[in-house]
Amino acid sequence: MSAQQSLVLIKPDAMNRSLMGPVLTKLDEIRLTLVAAKLVLVSEKLANDHYSDHVGKAFFPQLVDYITGKLHGGKMPVLALVYEGEDAIQKIRALGGNTNPEKAETHTIRGMFGRITTAGVFENVLHASATPEEAQKEISLWFKPEELVRR
Repeated sequence: MSAQQSLVLIKPDAMNRSLMGPVLTKLDEIRLTLVAAKLVLVSEKLANDHYSDHVGKAFFPQLVDYITGKLHGGKMPVLALVYEGEDAIQKIRALGGNTNPEKAETHTIRGMFGRITTAGVFENVLHASATPEEAQKEISLWFKPEELVRR
C-alpha cells in the first residue's frame, strides 16, 4: 500500500442530473483526503489533452463532446477533484465501478447513477485516474501545483 493522488471528474451528465452531492457523499465514504476541487467549463483543448490516448479512435469525437458538455446542453461544467491517500487510485476505481453502467455493480457510483441513453451514449458519471502515471499527467492538466492544498 502506498499514498497516491487521483484525479476524479464528476462529468456533465452527473452535473446535469444534480448528482454532484450524492457522488461526493459516496467518495467521502472511502476516507481519502480531498486536496483540490474546482468547477471547470471544459475547453476543446483541455478535452483533447485529457483524452489524448484516444485520438483517432471512432469514439473520440463523442468523448470530447461529452466532457465539454455539448451532449448535455452546452455549458455544463465538470467538477474536478484531487483525492490523496493510501491506495487512492484503486479505492476510487473500485467505488466508481465498471465504465459500462449496465455492467457496474449496484453498490458502485456507476451502478447507482450511470445509464446508457437511447442514443447509445454511456453516461457513466465520473472519471477516475487508472494508474499513478495517468493520475500525475491528469492532475497537471487540470490543476496548477499551487491549487493543491497541502497540510
